[in-house]
Amino acid sequence: MKILPIELKGRVFTLLVLYLKNNSVEYIKHELLKKIKKFPIFFKNTPIAINVEEVSDKINWKNMKNAIVSCGFYIIGVSGCHNNKLKNNIIKSGLPILSEGKECFDYKDIKHDNKIPSCSGNYFNKTKVINYPVRSGQKIYASNSDLIITNNVNSGAEIIADGNIHVYGEVRGRILAGAKGDNTCQIFCMKFFSELIAISGKYLLSEQLSSDIFGNSVKICMLKNHQLHIVKLN
Repeated sequence: MKILPIELKGRVFTLLVLYLKNNSVEYIKHELLKKIKKFPIFFKNTPIAINVEEVSDKINWKNMKNAIVSCGFYIIGVSGCHNNKLKNNIIKSGLPILSEGKECFDYKDIKHDNKIPSCSGNYFNKTKVINYPVRSGQKIYASNSDLIITNNVNSGAEIIADGNIHVYGEVRGRILAGAKGDNTCQIFCMKFFSELIAISGKYLLSEQLSSDIFGNSVKICMLKNHQLHIVKLN
């Protein structure tokens, strides 16, 4: 059988989205630098998408783009653009317009019927088990399966699963469950210190969490109102 030199496939990636809610370049840069100062490892060389749905066409897009890039981010594209003038400026700056069609979730529009997605057939693989420490800069991804880690997850590391995630150690990196959109997935941590938690694209940074949960065993799930909920288990 002939082996082709290239192959194009659709893949799902976990990505941070920067939602711009102000036209001021200086203000946005100031706020970004504040975030970076708090979480320097987490935001180092981070690829992001930018959502411009709440800014006007009067925004100086060239300066805004340069300001975001100067903070150390890699912009992969722009979403939420419904203004032709702004759209043209974005394209001229060398960035693509990202589609937000059926493949993207708008959490406020999802209708719940309390049905749990079926995991029958060949969708889920055998659970992926990691027995070694996950170091800073490492990324572990469990495709179409749950992920179990029996060791520590260090700051700056990232663990991702299409299913549930269990960490039987300290976790200080990023945890992202339900990566393909299953909002029934849950996260379980023995000692929680995570920089970021996410389920089905809905995420929270550590600065948004109550300080009394850190260091405890926790369960993280998504409620019917699409908010992440953290329960202490000890």
